[in-house]
Amino acid sequence: MFEIKDKKFVVNGEPINLYSGAIHYFRVLPEYWEDRLTKLKLAGFNTVETYVSWNLHEPKPGEFCFDGRLDIVKFIETAKKVGLYCIVRPGPYICAEWDFGGLPAWILKDKNMQIRCSYPDYLACVERFYKKLLPMLVPQLETNGGNIIAMQVENEYGSYGNDKEYLRFVENLMRECGIDVLYFTSDGNWKNMLSGGSLPDIYKVLNFGSKAKTAFSCLKDFENNGPNMCGEFWCGWFDHWRDKHHTRDAGSVAAEIKDFLDIDASFNFYMFQGGTNFGFTAGANYDKNGYAPTVTSYDYCALLNEWGDYTPAYHEVRKLLCEKQGIEMKELPPSPALQTIGKVKLDAFASLFDNLDMIAEKYRVPVPESMEYFGQNFGMIYYETVLSGKYDISPLNIKDVHDFGYIYFDGKLKKRIDRTLYTAPKKGIRALFGKKDAGKFLMSAVNGSRKIGVLVDAMGRVNYGENMMDRKGISDIYIGNQRQMGYDVYTLPLDNLEKLKYTAERGSLPLFMKGRFSASSKADCFVHLDGFTKGYVWINGFNLGRYWEVGPQKSLYLPGSLLKEENEIVVLELEGYSNPCVSILDKHDIG
Repeated sequence: MFEIKDKKFVVNGEPINLYSGAIHYFRVLPEYWEDRLTKLKLAGFNTVETYVSWNLHEPKPGEFCFDGRLDIVKFIETAKKVGLYCIVRPGPYICAEWDFGGLPAWILKDKNMQIRCSYPDYLACVERFYKKLLPMLVPQLETNGGNIIAMQVENEYGSYGNDKEYLRFVENLMRECGIDVLYFTSDGNWKNMLSGGSLPDIYKVLNFGSKAKTAFSCLKDFENNGPNMCGEFWCGWFDHWRDKHHTRDAGSVAAEIKDFLDIDASFNFYMFQGGTNFGFTAGANYDKNGYAPTVTSYDYCALLNEWGDYTPAYHEVRKLLCEKQGIEMKELPPSPALQTIGKVKLDAFASLFDNLDMIAEKYRVPVPESMEYFGQNFGMIYYETVLSGKYDISPLNIKDVHDFGYIYFDGKLKKRIDRTLYTAPKKGIRALFGKKDAGKFLMSAVNGSRKIGVLVDAMGRVNYGENMMDRKGISDIYIGNQRQMGYDVYTLPLDNLEKLKYTAERGSLPLFMKGRFSASSKADCFVHLDGFTKGYVWINGFNLGRYWEVGPQKSLYLPGSLLKEENEIVVLELEGYSNPCVSILDKHDIG
């Protein structure tokens, strides 16, 4: 039995420290779970920690998915098979640089919605999800012979709010669903965060990335806590588009782990392997630097890199943990095999606008509504309206473009609106392009009619802080002070590309381009998009994620498990390309 006694973790009466590593099952394809978990065990760790991605498990209200890469029970059972305890952090909010912090986008259809508090409609959504998820985990609890030893109540709540009734609701709901292992909260190592995010009778862990020997001092003002544990030791950091790729020296990471060992503290290494924000799942931040979407890679400078290979820090941390526990350093599994396939020609083309009737749902509305209003979670959305009459040169104001807008007059591209620039401080490259009212510009005179189209690429909902109510699309169009009315809206989740009609002729942008290639191996590789600007890549129908020439990420990880003898690649290019040809290589370009 796992419990806390005399401010120590104890298993069947014997004291133990938790040496945990984070692996998110939803960021690593299931074919690789056992390999990654084995590498965690062989590095001297005894526990794996994972978040739960509510937004993927319940894509529509009351419709659930727990198979394939979302089979959390299989992930936990695999961890048990290789000899690991498991810590589960079911949210409902997880942050994790994940779209909307893991909350499902459809809850934002309610324009009065309040999240992460005692708002009744929000609580009802949480209850429905927990009553589906948690009973599935009950057989995996350590108290029932499984390997789940602890579960979290909410997540870093003191960084957001202080509704203790809400925290009690989450705790009581977990108990009602049969969760009877150790409960804990996690917050930053600051009394303000602990005061807002913790409950007096629930075990508290701290999240930080350095100075373990002094970080726990803030707990002295909170009584009846257990052993010192870092719930997230940040070994690295995540990347935003336009910014640098984050790295951390292996020696720095090892020194911090040595500090934990010296003071006999437990920790959860965030991340042991970061994995990938496949598809549209990457989140975003919004702070003093404006709106900043996260890249597709979630490498995080973790001990295993994005495709599961060892890093120098892995070997240094492994040596420390094995020596500390007197564990023999056994032979490691081989590094993942990589392959080069070479150049792949894209020779079939389908213009997005020529295929709206094939891949979009069409709605007629009097004023623009967000993606969430239409029940759309991810992808793009297109608004079309006709301005009729006689209008002088007038200011046109397209409001609240979230996140990248392409403005068309009568089918011709007029303007791009990039939220990452117009919300940013005026410095560096953003000083050249950033404007507070980037959606406002002069429109030439109209005598008759003009079709105005706005295509919006949603680049990730804000996952942390006060700006999380981040609905996607646009909110309005004004001509001067006159509100434009009457819209055809096309929702484009881009999950049905098999309906596209391709031709041999290169159509207008945005443009889908398709090619085929052979693969004799299931080894991993990377899709390089030199000469392309911005868009997405699918392999055999699986969305690898977003690319964007601004970097730091310049190639996309292609897991070998997705490959067949004959393969299809589809690229959606939004802005422009030099040559319809990509390269699939054994090297990653990420900064």
